Amino acid sequence: MQCRVCDGENLELVLDLGDQPWCNDFLTVDQVGKEPHYPLRLMYCTDCCTSQLSYTVKKEVMFGDHTYLSGMTKTLSDHFRNIAKDTYRRFLLGRQNMRVLDIGSNDGTQLKHFQDLGCEVLGIESSLRTAEIANQNGVPTRNCFFNEETAEGLVGEQTAAFDLINASGVFFHLEELHSVCRGIKKALADDGVFVVQFLYMKKIIENLAFDQIYHEHLLYYTLKTINHLLGRHGLQMFDAQIESIHGGSVIAYVGHPDKFEKEPRLEALIKAEEEDKTNALETYMAFAEKVRKAKDDNIKFLKLAKSAGKKIFGMGAPVKGNTLLNYFGVGTDQIDCLLEINPLRANLYSPGQHIPVILEKDCTELPDIYYVLAWNFKDEILRKNKDLVEKGVEFYFPVNVES
Repeated sequence: MQCRVCDGENLELVLDLGDQPWCNDFLTVDQVGKEPHYPLRLMYCTDCCTSQLSYTVKKEVMFGDHTYLSGMTKTLSDHFRNIAKDTYRRFLLGRQNMRVLDIGSNDGTQLKHFQDLGCEVLGIESSLRTAEIANQNGVPTRNCFFNEETAEGLVGEQTAAFDLINASGVFFHLEELHSVCRGIKKALADDGVFVVQFLYMKKIIENLAFDQIYHEHLLYYTLKTINHLLGRHGLQMFDAQIESIHGGSVIAYVGHPDKFEKEPRLEALIKAEEEDKTNALETYMAFAEKVRKAKDDNIKFLKLAKSAGKKIFGMGAPVKGNTLLNYFGVGTDQIDCLLEINPLRANLYSPGQHIPVILEKDCTELPDIYYVLAWNFKDEILRKNKDLVEKGVEFYFPVNVES
């Protein structure tokens, strides 16, 4: 294979998670056992240090009708509100007719916060159902994929390019990676800012959050590797920060070359990567070995709990949870059901292990243990369930990120 970023052909296998179904393909009862499986293998490019998947499930399969809704958790909505306020203050305050484009805008949660600040907004969302939800909520959204052709059409319709382009949790999904980058370059105003949020591979390694590796996530960026990609397309990162959302994400600020002065905190973060050998192959290999040990430890915990007669429910049915369940081989012999708040996943079954998904509000019994797959919302989950913790219900986090 060729590297998705630099086109190099020198790639090393880091972690083989086996053949797995597309993890957002929650199943109806008639579909159980019929889902296709695809290789899920993490590769490392020795030329540009980018980690990436070896296999691409077509974007039309994964993103044409997915069930993820970004507005389901208060934590994420609050995060989006803070980002909107901060970027508005830094880059949009005082401008006339401020125009914001969101790539992969989902249900419009991020754009709603920009609307509240007086911005004209437009979302680009590939999932038809999700785009319909956004439009119903008053957020103008087009149901299509963003790429260079889309960007040319948008700019051609308008009198001006976009003052701010946002991409939250989508930039590592891109099958048409280079076309999207060219599109951003064309759609961004001369003094505009591209705000890109992505899972930070440095934090994935530190947290042992291997479940964030799944087919939708084709790439796993560090600051070094995303800088390499942006540079290929005439874009330049000038600032970045790390936020705790999703266990550790980067929010990077990008513009046309030499339009903004580089911030000291960006330089500090790049230096930290160098000092910690974040981009070294040996770091990735050590990560893979720890993942294999985590599998053994989790299987042992679940077997001991079941042998003690304890009832175990999964807390949350996130996409990443299916990577974990399928790699561990954990199914209904260990976990009775997955409790979820997203109505689009109600009464479906998890891909691969076929665990039934039940809405929290419809569940009338308590387990002895909640096996928390939505670990990235640890604080919110523990806060909401404080009374259960006090009653002795155990909340077990297979990925235990520090609060």
